[in-house]
Amino acid sequence: MIVSTRVEYGVMALLDIAIHSENGISVSTAEISERQNVSQKYLEQILPLLRQAGLIRAQKGLRGGYRLSRPAANVKLSEVINALDADILADMEPVEEGRAGALRCCINECLWVRLNGLLREYAEKVTLAEFLAECKGKTSGSWDMYVI
Repeated sequence: MIVSTRVEYGVMALLDIAIHSENGISVSTAEISERQNVSQKYLEQILPLLRQAGLIRAQKGLRGGYRLSRPAANVKLSEVINALDADILADMEPVEEGRAGALRCCINECLWVRLNGLLREYAEKVTLAEFLAECKGKTSGSWDMYVI
């Protein structure tokens, strides 16, 4: 499966915001860009999608930036993915045998439809907090921390 950079960077940006805004501090696109080595201009196109979905809040001003709009434990991964690309978790339509051979129909139903269902099930079950904890566990504290 191919995931767009919009989804990849959006999830990365949201995790960065969750990590660095724990004390109520807003996280700027420039900070995320520097820590994650992602284009700031591209982030400025992605973050409004997360804001429109109600996942983050924007704060204007000198100390402006983004914060989670609710606790990470109350955000499902499916919400994040759907905010960035609703097609990833959409139900797959079975291939009609008239358009394709029987083997292609079987592969579609037995493999792709099932894999899509498992992905959707996982994304609907796992919260941002659980995903963040798993990521922290796998990186053993090697976060790209930005300390002043």
